[in-house]
Amino acid sequence: MSNVSAATGVPMPPMKFNLWGTVDESKPLGSSTRKLLTKLMGVNTDTGVAAKDVEVSQIRLSPVRLSDEQLAELAAIVGTDHLTTDDAQRAPRARGKSSLDLLEWRTDAEISAPDAVVAPSTDAEVLTLLQYCTAHNIAVVPFGGGTSVVAGLTPFAEDAGHSFDAVISLDLARFDTLTDVDPVSGLATFGAGLSGPAAELKLAEHGLQIGHYPQSFPYATIGGYAVTRSSGQNSAGYGRFDDMVREMTLVTPVGIITVGHASPASAAGPDLRELVKGSEGAFGVVTAVRLRVHPVPQVKRYEAFTFPDFATGVAAVRAVTQTGTGPTVIRLSDEIESSVNLSSGDKAGETSAPPGCMCITMYEGTPEHAASRHKETRELLLVHGATSVGEDPARHWEQGRFNAPVLRDSLLDAGALCETLETATDWANVPRLKKAVGEALAASLNASGTMALIMCHVSHVYAEGCSLYFTVVAAQQGDPVAQWRKAKTAVTTALTLNGGTVTHHHAVGNDHRPFMEAEIGELGVSVLQAVKKHFDPAGIMNPGTLIGAS
Repeated sequence: MSNVSAATGVPMPPMKFNLWGTVDESKPLGSSTRKLLTKLMGVNTDTGVAAKDVEVSQIRLSPVRLSDEQLAELAAIVGTDHLTTDDAQRAPRARGKSSLDLLEWRTDAEISAPDAVVAPSTDAEVLTLLQYCTAHNIAVVPFGGGTSVVAGLTPFAEDAGHSFDAVISLDLARFDTLTDVDPVSGLATFGAGLSGPAAELKLAEHGLQIGHYPQSFPYATIGGYAVTRSSGQNSAGYGRFDDMVREMTLVTPVGIITVGHASPASAAGPDLRELVKGSEGAFGVVTAVRLRVHPVPQVKRYEAFTFPDFATGVAAVRAVTQTGTGPTVIRLSDEIESSVNLSSGDKAGETSAPPGCMCITMYEGTPEHAASRHKETRELLLVHGATSVGEDPARHWEQGRFNAPVLRDSLLDAGALCETLETATDWANVPRLKKAVGEALAASLNASGTMALIMCHVSHVYAEGCSLYFTVVAAQQGDPVAQWRKAKTAVTTALTLNGGTVTHHHAVGNDHRPFMEAEIGELGVSVLQAVKKHFDPAGIMNPGTLIGAS
């Protein structure tokens, strides 16, 4: 097979293939973090080769299986400059950014990679590509920002017993425009390949913003937000990304469909947007998203509080949410997370934070509106047992918001296991579910020979319930990939048995796919399989992700 050199029209993903973020963003472990790992878990933090120093030339990728003729035919669809089989381009699209993904790069195993990367620029090109791949038994994995943490980007060459001859990565980077803005209605249409920061910069020229800031914000894309049902830190104020979506364009192997109505609400049958939101590339490729947007807020206000315990804090956050006082951000950390903040660099693990459970609040809008919502929320929290600790902890949290994923690379290099998982449940079930998750994680990791540091916070709230987001740190033991897979299976089973969802906003990918029947039932699985069969008769779209072919 020919090796097609790096094409000038295929943008290089900004994140290094084996890191979260870039080499320049990498952070060494602070002295307090090293002491914490050594004292609690016996981790020897003397690093060997740091992942940031490993180059693509030092790892083994699966060989390209596309023939010269197939490469030429694919290039004829998108243009020669927009197709490549260069390893430097294949590697960053071979895996996402879960700890399992990052640990795999730290082995000497051959990494399965897409056989080629193509970067179309129009819906017509995407449709032609999908039809070509259908005819030639080539699987297609859509690629946006590469931030999946549930194996949603792994190029599986087999699904439901069917083997594919090759897998291509379909990069959406050229779908990068803000095509229209309606400031009167508060709507704007974006190319699916726009990153979060790029989209906000384009909107800011019109005095508008989306206001969606997940932890993946520096790299994730508009299309990725939609197909994974993303939720960002401002969800208390602006809702999940689901709530913002007005219309989407989906290109499938059998045609192009626009879902969503040209009116703010409709009773014309089931809302087809719900088939596309959360579809994770399994039905087709989302190329455009029309969103609800709003004016850039004039002011921001901050205040942090502490509660004597998690149960008291949860009750207070529930009261705020059900009363509807309107904070833009409200986030409650449990006792362990409040005292051990791994994102704070050299100070991680120090106990300078006030005792108890930290609650962060933030308010946006006009000066008058932000002040009134701040006042009402503050008074309600104080009545429910809060103690104000001023605005500094809230500002500090916002400034370090995106540091934690970067620090994970150094933790993995040092021999620690660090991963996150999330769920959601009704308010009444929070104590039961939190306990079940903690017990499942502790039992599995303790059995592998390490204690586990398990931290939890509430960061997305609803009238009837909330999300629970867990961060887990342990010592790597033996095969850390097998170690975490066993723990993840145990904890996901615990979620299904104790009233939690298998994912609140990380999506399904391949990691949660075995639990979909427990989540939505056998009939629900067959419904999604029928939809996939209709849109994707040959099953080429993102095999291994979300739902198996029928």
